[in-house]
Amino acid sequence: MAVPQAGKLGHPLMNLVRFKGLPILKQLHLEERLLRTSSDNWCIINDGTNQPTIVMGVSGKPAELLEIESVLCDQIPVIRRFTGGGTVLVDPGTVFVSFICNKDTVPGLQPYPRPIMSWSGQLYNKVFQGIGDFNLRENDYVFGNRKFGGNAQSITKTRWIHHTSFLWDYEVKTMAYLKLPARAPEYRLARSHLEFICRMKDYMPRSTFIDKTEEAIDTHFSLRSRESEDIETLPNIQFSPSTRPLTKRELEAAALASPSEGAFSHSSSL
Repeated sequence: MAVPQAGKLGHPLMNLVRFKGLPILKQLHLEERLLRTSSDNWCIINDGTNQPTIVMGVSGKPAELLEIESVLCDQIPVIRRFTGGGTVLVDPGTVFVSFICNKDTVPGLQPYPRPIMSWSGQLYNKVFQGIGDFNLRENDYVFGNRKFGGNAQSITKTRWIHHTSFLWDYEVKTMAYLKLPARAPEYRLARSHLEFICRMKDYMPRSTFIDKTEEAIDTHFSLRSRESEDIETLPNIQFSPSTRPLTKRELEAAALASPSEGAFSHSSSL
């Protein structure tokens, strides 16, 4: 899809980088680097990741969130990311969209979680117009009352990131690595896992979603398409990412403290 050239009058510049199957750890390291060392606005679209991986929020506790024995047995990687939010199992069926912006990029947008969340909901309203009764409910994107996208944020002194994992498709068996979260959104109404979430592929083609997302972004920004190599040429400011994989030893220690529960679920995602 052709991306409009930069310089559209009255629109802030947004650098757009698209990936296909970028490992989620590399994506998160890139996003954290851009948040903390760049002064430009970035949108990252990653169409799937290379293997099933569990990603937890910065304050997530494995003993409360994961069926650790199964995770260890099946050697599923677990990552603690630099943003808040809940836990998600991502894989090739997940599509990621991230916005990394300066605080003054969007006119009138207050740099706090709820206004940023509301702004994102308005943007995706354009993407899903007329499709599946789209709505933003308690920080989740839903069709009707079934979740298909979860969000996480981080806000610094001068910048913010809002990133989303979209469940275009998922494997039911892999979701069993996740426990029922202690804090579930009210609209869940104690529904079972399969009654709570849905697949985007039942509503629209994957390529259509990505194209419509670019079109919606273009209504807010002046897009400049960038190659991944362009990011490598940015000034090499010394930076150590806080996003990291959890070690086997850490997970084994958490397993000793893990309560035995048989219920599984999918909590708020990236």
